[in-house]
Amino acid sequence: MQLEVRPDPAEVGRARRWARSRLAGSGIEADEPLAETLILLVSELVTNAVVHTGCPAVLRLSLPGVAAESATVRLEVADSSDRAPVPRCADGDATGGRGLALVDGLADRWGWSPEGAGKRIWCELDRCAQTRQSAEACVGGATAYEGLAFEAV
Repeated sequence: MQLEVRPDPAEVGRARRWARSRLAGSGIEADEPLAETLILLVSELVTNAVVHTGCPAVLRLSLPGVAAESATVRLEVADSSDRAPVPRCADGDATGGRGLALVDGLADRWGWSPEGAGKRIWCELDRCAQTRQSAEACVGGATAYEGLAFEAV
């Protein structure tokens, strides 16, 4: 499944809505931690594409089948900019610069590769069949948000 995204920050909201609608038919519940994390990752990667490149992008989502209790969800954003993604160190007062740090902290795996004249940034999330109480075996005892500090604005 894919969605073409215009180089406009308003497209980030449309990308989130599109991803949520795809989750509905995948067997991943909207309030499942995986779904919430996936929507945040969509926001970060699409924002990076439209804000930092000024180019159209393509959002691709690979979801497991409805019956899959344990599978990998893959998210990709491809754009026509050949500029490599560069993680930044944002100071405490900065309003941006934390997107790739969030991707690194929330995704099970992520990376990027050249694609034609541009690039593709991807991340993967593993879906675990266990309940939240037994999720420690799946994620090594750490929650996706452990170690990240969020500040109210």
